[in-house]
Amino acid sequence: MTVHRIMGIESEFGILAPQNPTANPILLSSRAVLGYGQEVFPSRRQRMRWDYDVETPLRDARGFDMSRADADPSQFTDEDYGVANLVLPNGARFYVDHAHPEYSSPEVTNPRDAALWDAAGDRIMAEAARIASALSGEELVAYKNNSDGKGASYGTHENYQVKRATDFSSLVRHLTPFFVTRSIYAGAGRVGIGQEGTTPGFQISSRADFFEAEVGLETTLRRPIINTRDEPHADATQFRRLHVIVGDANMSQKMVFLKMGATALVLSMIEDGFLKPAVDLSDPVAAMHHVSHDIDFVHTLQLQDGRQMSAIDIQRHYLECALFYVKSRECDDEQTLAVLEMWGQTLDALAHDPSTLKTSVDWIAKRNILDAYRNRDGLHWSHPRLAAIDFQYADLRTDKGLAYILQTSGGLETMFTTQEIHKAVICPPEDTRAYFRGQCMRTYSDYVAAASWDSVIFDLDINQDLTRITTPDARKGTRALTEDLFDGLSASQFLHELQSLRQSAIR
Repeated sequence: MTVHRIMGIESEFGILAPQNPTANPILLSSRAVLGYGQEVFPSRRQRMRWDYDVETPLRDARGFDMSRADADPSQFTDEDYGVANLVLPNGARFYVDHAHPEYSSPEVTNPRDAALWDAAGDRIMAEAARIASALSGEELVAYKNNSDGKGASYGTHENYQVKRATDFSSLVRHLTPFFVTRSIYAGAGRVGIGQEGTTPGFQISSRADFFEAEVGLETTLRRPIINTRDEPHADATQFRRLHVIVGDANMSQKMVFLKMGATALVLSMIEDGFLKPAVDLSDPVAAMHHVSHDIDFVHTLQLQDGRQMSAIDIQRHYLECALFYVKSRECDDEQTLAVLEMWGQTLDALAHDPSTLKTSVDWIAKRNILDAYRNRDGLHWSHPRLAAIDFQYADLRTDKGLAYILQTSGGLETMFTTQEIHKAVICPPEDTRAYFRGQCMRTYSDYVAAASWDSVIFDLDINQDLTRITTPDARKGTRALTEDLFDGLSASQFLHELQSLRQSAIR
């Protein structure tokens, strides 16, 4: 009934060498990740691996496995291609995913922590780019956006743990209209219409034009609104992991908090069978594009029952259900109430004067900057300077990125202090298994051969077998349960203590 559940965010970053625009992006990404690894783990000599043995990327939530012959190679995330990979002391994964560096945040239990460790990932990526620039003598710039402006899109994915008993068709039915319209506050904005951005204009979402299907397993081809990957990283009899690929890369900390919190509430209502009846869109894919292009909120969406509803009204339907849901269960959780309040205030502002949200909603903040240039210099939406400003908004350099400059001047509201973000860069959340994983990397990094979300593999000696420690329960391995294990024990003593006495702390 609250916004609290296991969740996390994965961000793929755009990366560019301005003096060498044709440079291989895989090489650039590898430089960044490996350079950061040298800084964080200076004594480590062996390549860090991901534990791919527990990955099942072709398992579909609809009850079947896609054959490898039918899958696009980009879906083979269970194969070790030898790319740069790090598991960090804050519990996150930082690695090269195809042609992009990706930061996958540690598991957290609430939207505030999701937004905090997402912000920490931005600083990690910026620092990795700085280190790579210093090591190679070639400047590297990282962008937290979703498109290169030439027809390619890269993702910002959310993950939510959901009860396995929840019927997947109910998730599809109720989440589809929610995701189609969520961009009105969670969109990052983009200059250009269409996948290649060749039609002049500005739109709400940086990702919407790249979605071509309602439901599916793919993430890079025929992207679906509802992704069906069934890879729970937990006890599969109890949970599934909802892999959400429709989201934009937000620079606004408040909008990360809101989109994660609102989604968590909708999931709770679906799990409890609370959302009746549904709001069924006539054509969800077309509606998703339509919502993104309707920056003045003048159009409505066609429903299957013949009604017309605006994107704001559809979001308000979910909000009103959530308000009644929370009230009926007498919930007074602080974050849940904060999400409901922010959700309502944001929708009211969108309905009456969207410009008042220029300090919190990314697409409105970005459009406000672009309109200032357009009005001052008489620029048409096709002018290349506007596309450059679009990119600069997402620049992760604090002295160059427009979002960071706005934050410094008070023009973009924040939720976290610099000190809080710095702590999240180096420390894991304390209330999930990410604490155990992060502390293993902090204390015994030279002995960790590989890791994944639900395992840590130790290599103590060339003459001994590897030791896999499994962590299937995301709510175990917390600071309260495992902190004393990391107090002065050698790696072998640590494993002995864990295996003989403390399995219940992590399983």
